[in-house]
Amino acid sequence: MRYGQAPHAPHPAASGVRIAFDVSPLSHPRSGIGRYLRGSLAGLVEASAGEHEIVPFAPTSPQGLKTIPAALAGIPVEPRLRFLPFAHAWRQAWSRAGWPPAERFLGSFDVLHYSDWMYPPQRGGVRATTVHDLVPIRFPEWVQGRTRRMHTAKYRDARRCDAVFANSAFTAREVVELLGVPAGRVHVAHPGVDSHFRPDGARADLGGPYVLSVATLEPRKNLGVLVDAFRLLARDDLRLAVVGAAGWGEQPSLDHPRIVRLGFVDDEELARLYRGAAVFVYPSRFEGFGIPIVEAMASGVPVVASSHESMDEAAGDAALRADPESAEEFAAAISRAVTDPAPLVERGLAHAARFTWLETGRAFLRGYVAT
Repeated sequence: MRYGQAPHAPHPAASGVRIAFDVSPLSHPRSGIGRYLRGSLAGLVEASAGEHEIVPFAPTSPQGLKTIPAALAGIPVEPRLRFLPFAHAWRQAWSRAGWPPAERFLGSFDVLHYSDWMYPPQRGGVRATTVHDLVPIRFPEWVQGRTRRMHTAKYRDARRCDAVFANSAFTAREVVELLGVPAGRVHVAHPGVDSHFRPDGARADLGGPYVLSVATLEPRKNLGVLVDAFRLLARDDLRLAVVGAAGWGEQPSLDHPRIVRLGFVDDEELARLYRGAAVFVYPSRFEGFGIPIVEAMASGVPVVASSHESMDEAAGDAALRADPESAEEFAAAISRAVTDPAPLVERGLAHAARFTWLETGRAFLRGYVAT
């Protein structure tokens, strides 16, 4: 029997089931997890083809009451949002207390799929979650204390889930090996690529050719190695453009006349920056998947990515790879990509076309049914 399920509850394979889908993280500006969350919900709605009711929900802050509906614009759903002061503390307390069940606020449902910020109690139906990576367990020094505590509690709850979705086969293996979730409950649901990211369209103009990187400024993203590689190139015609929100921890030195720090940008501007770049570089030490890699490929840009195995699925055979601890390898790969971009662009476009949010949504439905 599924998590707390009453014997008469309909199976997700039946027509007309109700799926409660947690969208709490969309109250913040969208990084990789928010991008996955929004895209996978859109894919789930498309895959359901009107057969099932998808109910996005979130206990959230005043900010979330504005940003979540904006993030869900264009998806034919009616979110159930509840304003709560000190929403983060409330979500954590609700998760720990295990009461009242989510049915109290949402009515009955057949599936509850929760995200990263809470693990809501439920009375019945299939219990599902998504694991994007296991950085807080593998490399606790790379995350802040609050993040580590929040995710560690979620990981414990994931062991009780009927279905655990991972954004890559690499992460799926880690869920089995490090969390002890039975392999039969773990399902791969690769991310898709948003329609913004395509080769045709306006291109950013930064006054000359530029190397682009997209990452929050934090230790795991390894921007320092990219900065060192950029200095090794010794090319006065190239700039380095860094997109991403301010993070935490030791920060890379971006004080250089040809390094442009752009901060957080919206999707339309990011698409223009991808298309205008001479090469996209992703030096991260560890990822669950690495969404910017396929976004850049879909935009018609040659890609250089870290050789860590966690990015193998995102990179495929379409990116040049470099040791994340070697500025020299990155400098050589960047130089090669800039000199001969055409083969990388061709392979990248073909590789990125494999990743669609519709297929992500289908993977969710298959996972719910498999419980």
